[in-house]
Amino acid sequence: MSSALSNTKAALRALCALLFLGLGLTAAPAQDSASGPTEPLTIASRAGRHAFAVEVMRTDADRSRGLMYRRTMAPDHGMLFDFQAAAPVAMWMKNTYLPLDMVFIRADGTIARIATDTEPLSTKVIPSGEAVLSVLELNAGTTARLGIHAGDRVEHPLFRKPKS
Repeated sequence: MSSALSNTKAALRALCALLFLGLGLTAAPAQDSASGPTEPLTIASRAGRHAFAVEVMRTDADRSRGLMYRRTMAPDHGMLFDFQAAAPVAMWMKNTYLPLDMVFIRADGTIARIATDTEPLSTKVIPSGEAVLSVLELNAGTTARLGIHAGDRVEHPLFRKPKS
C-alpha cells in the first residue's frame, strides 16, 4: 500500500507542477545573462552595414523562452526568431526584463516594421502588421542609434535572395 501511496503522491506532484507551468506561475530563475551559440547577421541600412551575433530560435520551445529572464545582452547581440513560414505574428514581453527593439522581417529579408523600446514584463501584444518569417530582437534604442528603418535588408541564411 505504501508503494501505491508513494506513486500517487509523485503523480500529484507532477500534475501540480504541470498546472503551475501551464498557468504561467513559474518561479523566475536567477539572473540569466547566458546566451547560446550565435550566428552572424548583418543589417544593410541607408546608414551603413551593421553586424550582430544572434542566437536563432528555431523550435517552439526556444521561441517560447526567447529572452525571458535575461538581465543583460551585449550591444552587438540579438535574438532571431525563425517562424519557419511567413505569417502574421505577435510578440509580447512577459517575463522579459530587457527593453527591446523588435524588427519584423519578411521572407525576402526586408524589414516590414520595427516596434521600438518595448515595455519589459508587459503582456501587451506587439503585432507584426503583416506576414513575416522572423523577428529580430535587439537592445532598445539600437535601431534608432544605427539608423535602421523599415525597408532595410537583413542578411542571414534564413532569408532568401529576391529573384532578379
